[in-house]
Amino acid sequence: MYGQTLDGAVALVTGASSAIGAATARRLALEGAAVALVARHHTRLDQVASEIAALGCQTLAIEADITEPAGVEDIVQDTLDRFGRLDILVNNAGIMLLNSALHTTLEEWDRMISLNVTALLHVTHAAIPHLIYAASTSPRQVADLVNVGSAAGLVARPRGSVYGLTSTGLNAFAESLRQELVGEGVRVSVVNPGAVDTDLVNPRGDTSRDAPGGQFDGIEPLRPDDVADAITYVVTRARRVAINEILVRAGDQTW
Repeated sequence: MYGQTLDGAVALVTGASSAIGAATARRLALEGAAVALVARHHTRLDQVASEIAALGCQTLAIEADITEPAGVEDIVQDTLDRFGRLDILVNNAGIMLLNSALHTTLEEWDRMISLNVTALLHVTHAAIPHLIYAASTSPRQVADLVNVGSAAGLVARPRGSVYGLTSTGLNAFAESLRQELVGEGVRVSVVNPGAVDTDLVNPRGDTSRDAPGGQFDGIEPLRPDDVADAITYVVTRARRVAINEILVRAGDQTW
């Protein structure tokens, strides 16, 4: 048990069908939150939802592509319809396509911008009014908006120019948003992981923002649960405490 119970709270986690998203959803559920899971891959999404339900926890699986703007409002509304409120948003969905500017395609760059930036903005915009309301009505007297970024937003690496751009931009967005919402009782945080072990097979695929692409060779990576630990720590602090940023690197990682 962390510092403050999440009993009665409702969390929405994007990219929740695997890796960091799935681990985070499980941890928040175990801390007492009802959890809405959002992802495109319905088979894995349903599996995670079933695992959480088997623990005796409340959950809702929402199959959706958050890069489609028309459906983002529906994701938030589905959560409200099922649970009546929204106390925690975890913006976890993301993609990392590593390649040099000479050899990449604009389509790859556009895909990263679409998911890592535009979709995150749309989900955040839809959620903010409900987070503010939750902060004013919750026994916790606070709501949380947690963004999963990357160490790439702090240390630039070859082949990661646009991925670094999206990660750096996330940090700036979150800090400005933090200042806007601090008076509303909504804490805004960024958790920046380094090398993370995921179930990704193809490092050029679209299932994780933490795809190694050869950059993590020789490093024992973090596990998704390690990042979920950090996210859970952030949202279980007492109202008087705001953890605005956490950088979690693998123990062997030098950059």
